[in-house]
Amino acid sequence: MKLELLVLLALSVIAQGSFAVFELETPAWRKILKWFALTGLTLGLSLVVGHWALALPIALVTAGTIFHVRWCRRNGIDPFRATPRRRYYELRGWAWPE
Repeated sequence: MKLELLVLLALSVIAQGSFAVFELETPAWRKILKWFALTGLTLGLSLVVGHWALALPIALVTAGTIFHVRWCRRNGIDPFRATPRRRYYELRGWAWPE
């Protein structure tokens, strides 16, 4: 289980560092719930299938990244910087800060 925890920690640090700009207005409870669910599923699955449980977070992160990049490009948003910021807020349904 140490390997699973290490991979989950690495994914958490990399994902939060890379995608934080895209989650500025997302409520904290939603972000926390997402990471608890991912961690719980992975660790629970590791009891059944061992290290193969790491396929779950890796597959979800890969699928999420592919969706993210496609969605951003289709909507005219830079997939790495979330610019133009006003357009990104509009697409997410967030109020533009005054």
